[in-house]
Amino acid sequence: MVLEWLESLESVSVVEGDGDGDEAAILETEDLDFTGGMGGGGGLDPDTISLASVTAVTTNVSNKRSKPDIKMEPSAGRPVDYQVSVTIVEARQLVGLNMDPVVCVEIGDDKKYTQMKESTNCPYYNEYFVFDFHVPSDVMFDKILKLSVIHSKNLLRSGTLVGSFKLDIGTVYSQPEHQFFHKWALLSDPDDITAGCKGYIKCDIAVVGKGDNIKTPHKATETDEDDIEGNLLLPEGVPAERQWARYYVKIYRAEGLPKMNTSIMANVKKAFIGENKDLVDPYVQILFAGQRGKTSIQKSSYEPIWNEQIVFTEMFPPLCKRMKVQIRDSDKVNDVALGTHFIDLRKIANDGDKGFLPTLGPAWVNMYGSTRSYTIMDEHQDLNEGLGEGVSFRARLLVSLCVEILDTSSPEVMSSTEVKVEGVPKISESATGKVEEFFLFGAFLEATMIDRKIGDKPICFEVTIGNYGSEIDGVTKLKSSSGKKSGGDGDEEETELIHGSSDEEEGDDDNDLVSVSTTPPMKPVITDRNYFHLPYFERKPCIYIKSWWQDQRRRLYNANLIDNIADKLEEGLNDVQEVIKTEKAYPERRLRGVLEDLSNGCSQFLTLANKDQNQTGRTKLDKERLKSCMRELENLGQQAKTIRTQVKKNTVRDKIKLVQNFLHKLRFLADEPQHSIPDIYIWMMSNNKRIAYARVPSKDILYSGVDEETGKDCGKVKTIFLKLPGKKGFGAAGWTVQAKTEIYLWLGLNRQRKDFLSGLPNGFEENKMLKGPGSQSAPPISLTYMMKQIFQLRVHMYQARSLFAADSSGLSDPFARVFFSTHSQVTEVLNETLCPTWDQLMVFDNVELFGEVGELRDDPPIIVIEIYDQDTVGKAEFMGRTFAKPITKMADEHYGPPRFPPQLEYYQIYRGNCTAGEMLAAFELLQIGPHGKADLPPIDGPTDMDRGPILPVPLGIRPVLSKYRIEVLFWGLRDLKRVNLAAVDRPRVDIECAGKGVQSSLIQNYKKNPNFGTLVKMFEVDLPENELLHPPLNIRVVDCRAFGRYTLVGNHAVTTLRKFIYRAADKQANNWNTQEEIIVNYEPEPSIKKMETMVKLDSGSDAVVKIEVGEDDKGGKKKKRKKGGDEVEEEEFDESMLDWWSKYFASIETLMEILKAQEAAMADAEEKEDQDISAEGGEIKPDDPPVKGKKGKGKDKRRPGDMPEKKKHKLNELQVYPKELEKEFDNFEDWLHTFNLFRGKAGDDDDQNMADEDRIIGKFKGSLCMYKVPVSDEMQREMGFDSNMGMFQNIPTNDPINVVVRVYIIRATDLHPADINGKADPYIAIKLGRSDIKDKENYLSKQLNPIFGKSFDIEATFPMDSTLTVSVYDWDLVGTDDLIGETKLDLENRYYSKHRAICGLPSKYAVHGYNVWRDPLKPTQILAKLCKEGKLDGPHYGPGGRVKVANRIFMGPTEIEDENGLKKQTDEHLALTALKHWEDIPRVGCKLIPEHVETRPLLNPDKPGIEQGRIEMWVDMFPKDMPAPGPAIDIAPRKPKKFELRVIIWNTDEVILEDDDIFTGEKSSDIFVRGWLKGQQEDKQDTDVHYHSLTGEGLFNWRFIYPFDYLQAEEKIVISKKESMFAWDETEYKIPARLNLQVWDADHFSADDFLGAIELDLNRFPRGAKTAKQCSINMVLNEQDIPMVSIFKQRRIKGWWPFLARDENDEFELTGKVEAELQLMTAEEAEKNPVGEGRNEPEPLEKPNRPDTAFLWFLMPFKAIKNLICNQYFWLTVKLVVALLLVLILGLFIYSMPGYMVKKLMGA
Repeated sequence: MVLEWLESLESVSVVEGDGDGDEAAILETEDLDFTGGMGGGGGLDPDTISLASVTAVTTNVSNKRSKPDIKMEPSAGRPVDYQVSVTIVEARQLVGLNMDPVVCVEIGDDKKYTQMKESTNCPYYNEYFVFDFHVPSDVMFDKILKLSVIHSKNLLRSGTLVGSFKLDIGTVYSQPEHQFFHKWALLSDPDDITAGCKGYIKCDIAVVGKGDNIKTPHKATETDEDDIEGNLLLPEGVPAERQWARYYVKIYRAEGLPKMNTSIMANVKKAFIGENKDLVDPYVQILFAGQRGKTSIQKSSYEPIWNEQIVFTEMFPPLCKRMKVQIRDSDKVNDVALGTHFIDLRKIANDGDKGFLPTLGPAWVNMYGSTRSYTIMDEHQDLNEGLGEGVSFRARLLVSLCVEILDTSSPEVMSSTEVKVEGVPKISESATGKVEEFFLFGAFLEATMIDRKIGDKPICFEVTIGNYGSEIDGVTKLKSSSGKKSGGDGDEEETELIHGSSDEEEGDDDNDLVSVSTTPPMKPVITDRNYFHLPYFERKPCIYIKSWWQDQRRRLYNANLIDNIADKLEEGLNDVQEVIKTEKAYPERRLRGVLEDLSNGCSQFLTLANKDQNQTGRTKLDKERLKSCMRELENLGQQAKTIRTQVKKNTVRDKIKLVQNFLHKLRFLADEPQHSIPDIYIWMMSNNKRIAYARVPSKDILYSGVDEETGKDCGKVKTIFLKLPGKKGFGAAGWTVQAKTEIYLWLGLNRQRKDFLSGLPNGFEENKMLKGPGSQSAPPISLTYMMKQIFQLRVHMYQARSLFAADSSGLSDPFARVFFSTHSQVTEVLNETLCPTWDQLMVFDNVELFGEVGELRDDPPIIVIEIYDQDTVGKAEFMGRTFAKPITKMADEHYGPPRFPPQLEYYQIYRGNCTAGEMLAAFELLQIGPHGKADLPPIDGPTDMDRGPILPVPLGIRPVLSKYRIEVLFWGLRDLKRVNLAAVDRPRVDIECAGKGVQSSLIQNYKKNPNFGTLVKMFEVDLPENELLHPPLNIRVVDCRAFGRYTLVGNHAVTTLRKFIYRAADKQANNWNTQEEIIVNYEPEPSIKKMETMVKLDSGSDAVVKIEVGEDDKGGKKKKRKKGGDEVEEEEFDESMLDWWSKYFASIETLMEILKAQEAAMADAEEKEDQDISAEGGEIKPDDPPVKGKKGKGKDKRRPGDMPEKKKHKLNELQVYPKELEKEFDNFEDWLHTFNLFRGKAGDDDDQNMADEDRIIGKFKGSLCMYKVPVSDEMQREMGFDSNMGMFQNIPTNDPINVVVRVYIIRATDLHPADINGKADPYIAIKLGRSDIKDKENYLSKQLNPIFGKSFDIEATFPMDSTLTVSVYDWDLVGTDDLIGETKLDLENRYYSKHRAICGLPSKYAVHGYNVWRDPLKPTQILAKLCKEGKLDGPHYGPGGRVKVANRIFMGPTEIEDENGLKKQTDEHLALTALKHWEDIPRVGCKLIPEHVETRPLLNPDKPGIEQGRIEMWVDMFPKDMPAPGPAIDIAPRKPKKFELRVIIWNTDEVILEDDDIFTGEKSSDIFVRGWLKGQQEDKQDTDVHYHSLTGEGLFNWRFIYPFDYLQAEEKIVISKKESMFAWDETEYKIPARLNLQVWDADHFSADDFLGAIELDLNRFPRGAKTAKQCSINMVLNEQDIPMVSIFKQRRIKGWWPFLARDENDEFELTGKVEAELQLMTAEEAEKNPVGEGRNEPEPLEKPNRPDTAFLWFLMPFKAIKNLICNQYFWLTVKLVVALLLVLILGLFIYSMPGYMVKKLMGA
């Protein structure tokens, strides 16, 4: 939230980051006569009144000053923790035959692989990967996540890529809940873009930053997600059919590159080579969607010209948001970035129906980075890489971008996605606009708060725009002819200027100096211990710079117009929120005013933005953006008008949310992607070193003749705080102000500059540099103020609250330092508090301000208040800062209402970017007139205080007090850690509020009993009448040690006491119902028992409320088609089969339906909003009357009428809470509150709350109650009022109590992997008090979603053992086990809560079966107990199934069946009905906790704030003094049932013929069929081979047998196997039940050829065709039209199924048909009638009668040889024989030759 600065004289009340309107002004508006002047005459309907800004009512704000920005610390560029988790569930429809796929998940340079699955096109993995990062958020969101499927990768070969899918992390993070859940990623081949879809991967991707929590949707049933097209992994609004596109990025040229020849390297080079050329060899590199393109390198050039284009080929729309363009310097050692620019594709395109493709330029983009003084080790190199805010201009680059959608079907399209670089023709000079001369003027009115660390060397300020004004780059002027800068002797020229001699350039027409960009150096003067100031007094230095840029002002004007509307809207919204927050009247009127302004602003934009249409250099993007901005704003204006008419008192909050969306949209539209004039930098230099800087966007100070187009700071005095550059500014260093300047800036065309001084405070003379003719037009180099006013500033510092804890004790010693102009004062130091009440008036005398009286009255300078912590040694530590504006009184004005005395206001204190408390103060600035101080109003403080020199805040400003009594309930202390290494033994609690307080009794032995002996104490105190001004209440715990020493243990400040204020119950509300009786009729058999179907009765409702569920609801939807055919499960349902898990799964399904319904309802509501808005105010629908039966708290998930239809059989369900139970029930703090005690220094984290976890040293349990004192008699007269207990009546004692705690752990989900293999071996550990249970033996091997299904009984004693810790550990064979995550439950608050959290109430009472009553008390006993405790009349059981409690009558059934089926009369159902509606009981009613399962996040202290998984569990507690509880419910995981699947392959037909017979030349196939159950590839079974089938017919009569374990509830097969030969134990996998059948062609020598396959999901597969003819490819492709069956219902199925394979074009084709018979048997049935595999005994199948060709294969060779030699290859054979003979003869000749020769020679 940007702190809004209100230019109101009243005050600036700054609350929680929203600066808002002032009290006095608002109070007045309430009394205005709204009827007059509203145009309606007479009394108007209050619902149509709208109010202009509340700040404008009493003030006439002059616009000489603009608002400072309070947030100091740069948040960009700071590394943060992120965790990306990716679950690869499965892949489908992968292209390729018989592949062994592996999925690779790649983020940046990290790669992780799944296991390889053999020979399947639809592998099932269910593997979970986690990547941890610690990088700045920009870097994180630009990282590319790439999923690719690789075929047959192993250790030796890298495998071939099937297809890949890319998106950036930012896209995932911008999704709702930061995640994609169960979505299908579409794979495409980057090397062949014409190929189309290569398959799909189903995955979950989630990105968690610190403090985000991911809501895991409960796993739905798989069928909904089988619709791949409907669940593609794409963000909302991206079309499912993405096309390939070419992205052309043209790089023309760059200018203004940093001159690097100042470096040592240059001198070395010069010495060696004697060259002094430019030392930069730039090239441009572009990163986009994980690809990198580079231009050529331009050797030694500061003005490189490339004229090249880089072409990327990527899907469109791309799932990567930003393109990174970098100018780099090529170097032999390492290339460095000179500057970086990001092109955000969302800003240069529009996806609406009138939208446009991404386009940009040709336009200059400005790059910013580190300072231009070049050194070898650049400390700010990160800034050049685009991390963090650049501190200096680096260069500008002329680029353009366009996108062309490819038609991949056309033949000339290149199919690869390689990045290409091509040349492009050079661009004309005027393409980017006409070069104009711009003039920048600045005047420094004040430079104060200069950090003393700098030292007292002279200080000057340098202002630059681009390279103009820069000391290093010199002042250079563009030659008008070209768009480039002439280098030349800029440096000498610069030095001359600085030293004030005249400029030689007489040829310049208006005799101007080119520029004066630096203020004269000046020695700083001491302000106080921390800060200097520069003694400018009446002489204010000025700077001015001329520069030449392409004239693209229109872009900036349009941005300013939109920004202007947005600023006004934001201010208005903050105003409205302030009105709501301070509970003033009529927030809706103010909101209507805001909307009116918005619609006026929009219509004004439409008239102004359309000018300058024919300006040179307008690009396509300019035209398109203008069109789309005009459309959007027109639309916004219409919507604003419509919403305005709908704003009523009760809809204000909802409408504010809507309007905030408008604000985001406006801010998005205002950001201009094509730059023009670079930003202005102001550097503070000391002793020629650059110390601190500020960056001012050029659009904010740009002048225009039209007011609305002018920048918001143009021609205004702005307070600018300078900050340290780059990483130096992170953390504490960045919080201290380096310098505060009041600076006036004006930027415009040189020819427009006639009134560039008009915005300055009046009363000055200009001092020129030149005297003489023509100097009139020259700008001044300094201003001398003749007018000076003297003021007295009174600062009323009352108190502060929630300050930052700066000391190790967890407290601070705060004092405030107030700065105004060059003065500063401090308050006194208050020791050891976070909520100081200074109550001090500080008077600043003789404050000199320069300028006219009237302007100073309306626009005084700001006051800076800094809060420090005083340390005994060393320097005071900074704790926060805030700003304020004083209310000014001129000498001739009267001191009195409405403006004086000023009101105390809360101001938000900031420390860096975080809030660090609030300060209550008031400020007044009083002019000292001609008579001196005598005219000032007197200071009359309260007379009863004497504080020496310190003045208290005077009467009239200090709050009016009245007497309150505060009662404190002291219950006990918990979880106290050691303090200074000593355990706490005798603690005491001190309560203090506004100087008064009370101490608890001493706990004698903390270890034995940490509860207090005396429960209630009270004290009286004077507090302000206005509840908003109540001081905080401090709770401190001290430990009383020996010898009367006390140590502070920890403290807690209750900042707001409002929730503890006792307000007497309203008479009517309490007694309206004492006479009449209310009947709550409960139908005996409602169709679904849900805990949340509650009825809220109020005095307006009918007396009898029936909860009924219409029969039509049940009837209409009963025949919900189950998976697997039309028949509904009738036969299976049997009470005895049901167990606890049936109930659990049914409940989860209900939860899913509720969540879906909620989402739908949300969507509907939004749609309705949109419709209402788009109705454009035609007819206004009245707001719906509130529906009866909705609970007020919004807890009620749905109304009785719209329950999701249930399955045929109603199961009694429990309530599944998707979060912790205490979150639903307000932390069980209905009467006992827990206050965390803090100690130690607060963390300096962005997120203060996160770091505070480590500072908690214990907890104080108790409560508070406060009320005004004399108290009314009614309260005393209530029956049984015990005056010792005050308001805390009917509270149990806090004596120790013994309890049996029964913890049920169901399962954990999405655990963070703890082992290298990306899995974990989890087991449960439970700790409560001294009991520590580690269930180490029962660890589950390699599971990330383990089902534990266990219960543990632990005996505990409250209060000693009150925190239950449930942890999940990872079992390791060697070394210690690692903690994965843990969750902590406070059992004590649950135990004592009125919601009765000790044992949840089931939805029905039953004495046997899966829903057996588990509480030791029956419903009747519980009801009687509750009535007694609440002093209610009842319960009275009446005839006809009625029970009366107080004045409510409940009805219900009265019979119950026992185990033997006998019916008995009972009142239990009635009592349970009353209990389930306990919140309807007057006075004491509250919702009782239902039977439930809670889902708790697991956290790991080493990774704070990032969820490590979740655990589902619940806890029952049974006091020992009650009857003992029954045995625990059995929730052991369901054991998988053993089944045997028998598949008989009878025949095949029409199998494609693969082999050409080399002998006979005819086509044939040697067919065999292979089959396996998914996940059990190693158990694959093959039939024998049917050789030489000529028709594709094969006869087999072969039986496959597959035993498997199956979980019916989850429809998964369970497999246990060792992962590898090195694995220690077996891992359990759950995979869907799918049967794979493949047909192959057998080859003797080469590998067998794969012909086709089919995969049958045993739960849902097409019914086989009766004959081979009817069997077609459509049975698989058009599943929706074919009846589906499940083998688990129809135990035996026979039929024909098709075999499929993909052809060259990736289309499926039919490659054969198989006749098979599937039979499913349970293991027992299978044992009774066993069968043999293949054709073996028992029950052998007969041998198939195959045609003899198949059997005569051994005669074949002879036939074949005859055929070969005689027919086909006759001549070839002859040639071969002749050749052989020749070779033989030659061989013989060579062999015998030598011997023969010898013989001849010897003459033998």
